[in-house]
Amino acid sequence: MTKTTTASTAAPVLDNRALNRATLDRQLLLRPAPLSAEAAVEHLVGLQAQNVKPPYYALAARLDGFAPEELSGLMAERRVVRIVSMRSTIHTHTADDCLTLRPLVQPARDRELTLFRKGLQGVDLDRLAALARDLVETEPRTMKQLREALLVEWPDADPQALAIAARCRLPLVQVTPRGLWGRSGQVLLTTAEHWLGRPAQPTPAPDATVLRYLAAFGPASVKDMQTWAGLTRLREAFERLRPQLVTFQDEKRVELFDLPDAPRPDADTPAPPRFLPEFDNLLLSHADRTRVVPPEYRGSAWQGNLAHRTLLVDGFLAGVWKLEADALVVEPFGRLTKAQREEVVAEGERMLTVMHQGSPYDIRFGTVLR
Repeated sequence: MTKTTTASTAAPVLDNRALNRATLDRQLLLRPAPLSAEAAVEHLVGLQAQNVKPPYYALAARLDGFAPEELSGLMAERRVVRIVSMRSTIHTHTADDCLTLRPLVQPARDRELTLFRKGLQGVDLDRLAALARDLVETEPRTMKQLREALLVEWPDADPQALAIAARCRLPLVQVTPRGLWGRSGQVLLTTAEHWLGRPAQPTPAPDATVLRYLAAFGPASVKDMQTWAGLTRLREAFERLRPQLVTFQDEKRVELFDLPDAPRPDADTPAPPRFLPEFDNLLLSHADRTRVVPPEYRGSAWQGNLAHRTLLVDGFLAGVWKLEADALVVEPFGRLTKAQREEVVAEGERMLTVMHQGSPYDIRFGTVLR
């Protein structure tokens, strides 16, 4: 169990608006950033990517001059890949991060396997990993194909558990054309080492990743980073780094760490509306999400396992959106002012120009959901 540590009363307090503006700045959401797609994926330490399109919308909301073909080209050139990493979910990572972050989170993948131990009785997991590696490096396989091949070796095991064991033990990437913009393709898997043509790195100490997390998501608590990474026992790394960090506390007196020179804009800094994809990193990477999600809207971006595309207004979650046959439909959670509606329309037009140039979409406001 993670122990919540409160900050010293001497540490400055950052209220939710201050934390919001700091996080938006790190997330490249206060103003379009003049970065390449590859540099942005690296800075953000990956993009949540359960589905194919969200990474593209995530970068469209953040970058100046982004075009979907840029990220798609990086995937085709194997400079970015789709792989299960943090929180046991698929992320888009740079090739370098794929080979270093996956070893870092491997303990979490090993723990995940304990959920399937009943279906893996009698299975030698080292042998399974070696066999699965040979299978997918000989030819990329679907999970179904991998499951069926492993079942020949262990006919009494649970088929689903066998495939999940392979995914947990091996760094399996989705090969293209899966993930390319405007293309379709089933999920075919091979190892990261085989796809990228170089070996994975030894398991790193978490210290460097702590600094990168703070650069992209800070100021943040130990528990925040553990939530983002899906790891435990990271306090030791924060304590090692404490001499080179600064500390704050939030309104609940939880200790927050940060990089000394990281941007912490004034709480009144304007935050333009942003159209974010489902499962955007901004909404999932802190234990306490109130810096972005008002308490009254908690859970509003999800219905069971279904996640909605989300809208930020004044930096905070304020609604959801969808593309219908001929319209971008915005469904706010509360009443928007005339000025806010005009800003939302302007940002919607910008997003459509980037992501759907030439498509005749209208912008409509649907029913207020709250």
